[in-house]
Amino acid sequence: MDLVAALVILSVHVFGCWGCPARCRCYSTTVECGSLGLTRVPADIPSSTQTIFLQDNNIGHVRRLDFFSLPKLQNLYIQNNSLVTIEAGALSSQHFLVELALNGNRLRQLNSSIFEGLEHLRVLYLAGNHITQLADYTFYGLQRLHELHLQENRLQFLEEQALAGLSSLALLDLSNNHLRTLSQAVIRPLRSLQVLRLTDNPWRCDCALFWLRRWIDEQSHRNRNRRRRRQLLLLLLGKKQIVCGEPPRLARQSLLDVPRNSLVCIPPAVRLERAELAVPAGGDVRVTCLASGYPRPVVTWRLAPAVRASALSSSVSSSSGTGSGVLFLSNVSVTQAGAYECEAANAGGRAARAFLLRVHRRPGASSGPPGQAGLEAPPDFSLDFGALSGATQTGIAIGISLLALIALLLMAVIWRQQQQRRWRRRERGRGGQGRERPGPGDKAQHQAPQHYQNFPSYHDYSDGPNTFAQLEELRDATGREMFVIDRQRRDFFTYKDSARAQAQPRPRPGPQAAQAQEAAGHPEQPELSDPLGEEQQQQQQQRGVAFKQDVAYEIHC
Repeated sequence: MDLVAALVILSVHVFGCWGCPARCRCYSTTVECGSLGLTRVPADIPSSTQTIFLQDNNIGHVRRLDFFSLPKLQNLYIQNNSLVTIEAGALSSQHFLVELALNGNRLRQLNSSIFEGLEHLRVLYLAGNHITQLADYTFYGLQRLHELHLQENRLQFLEEQALAGLSSLALLDLSNNHLRTLSQAVIRPLRSLQVLRLTDNPWRCDCALFWLRRWIDEQSHRNRNRRRRRQLLLLLLGKKQIVCGEPPRLARQSLLDVPRNSLVCIPPAVRLERAELAVPAGGDVRVTCLASGYPRPVVTWRLAPAVRASALSSSVSSSSGTGSGVLFLSNVSVTQAGAYECEAANAGGRAARAFLLRVHRRPGASSGPPGQAGLEAPPDFSLDFGALSGATQTGIAIGISLLALIALLLMAVIWRQQQQRRWRRRERGRGGQGRERPGPGDKAQHQAPQHYQNFPSYHDYSDGPNTFAQLEELRDATGREMFVIDRQRRDFFTYKDSARAQAQPRPRPGPQAAQAQEAAGHPEQPELSDPLGEEQQQQQQQRGVAFKQDVAYEIHC
């Protein structure tokens, strides 16, 4: 027996000398480091430790690696320190942690990353900190939590989903805070709630607490035994009662003593000192929004939701608005012009009024290149293209593309017509008034012989199989008829008029006619010196009478 006791004492001594942090006391799976003036979590804590006492020190931060090597930890007490921050995931390795004491510190904000991985946590002490509000889903991962102690903080507001996920919570202590109201949506996720402590808060007894009064009455009727009813109320309210802090007519009265019809609210009403304002660019804007109602409405300024799809209802930044009913914009630009909305909300409802801000450029402001500084810029009527829907943007883009294509086609047609007009004017200057500019598909035109240069226009159709019927229908630009002249005939002459018929020599045959004559054995003979017979002269006179005075075209058949 003495040998066993000696071995136990020796093992404890070895454990304390080899695995225990300096100045700490270690017992089996427990490490005691309280009241040592520590400023950080000590290192070299044995990995088999299940309980750690670090209370009454000056630890200000919990780092991610402080408890990383302690997977078996079940109880952690860091109360009454100077904790300001806990790094995200600092306790993520403590999957078996059951009880966590963080009360009596200086924590101001909580988020779900602090409690990540604590799915077995059952008791959480957060009393005596500087917490002012709880955000949505702060304790969402704590499905097995039974007790949550938040008393003696500075809580003023709880988001509606702040306690979401606490389906096993049986005790919630919100006493001794700065709460004035509590939404029913905050308590709705607490399906296992048995004890709710709400005392020592400056409650505002209005329509927002009507649900709480009704809920207490319903719980009382379910427990008809007066003793059970009293016990339930003590569990709900503690030894004290919920006392109204306002309105003045209900101050210092218990909520249970206030008639239900006295728990009322006055819906908000909004009034603007002006409905619209026009200011020059670079100026300041200050607009006061006056809201009335009970409880006092919360006033916010935001861009008017005229176009819901474009998400224009984003709140004005804190630098632009005071949040107390005054919209203040400094050094405004044209991009800040538009419709704003002042909204007031309380437990009784919501109300809003619109305010239109117009921003114009200052007279004499430079909006162009140097030398135009004295010109007043036109008002800016810009449109936010990104605010339009996708279908509208696509339609506008297609319309612009079609207009651009039509404009290009019109420009091409106009340019083509101008080019043709220039060509015609140039040809008229050279003496060819009726001549058309040849196109790429026109037949090649031969150069007119020397004795046809005075004709208004000359075309050689000798190389095409044109019939007399086809050529007879053709007209020149001035409407004169064309003649089909057979140059093979001996009596071929060209007359300018009947008076000059005898004086003019007979034109020489064309190149194709000359070749045909040589091939037939009839060389070309000068016809100008040979006298004509009587019959031929009469025929020529008759033909000359039928012909026009000016021959427009010579056509080889």
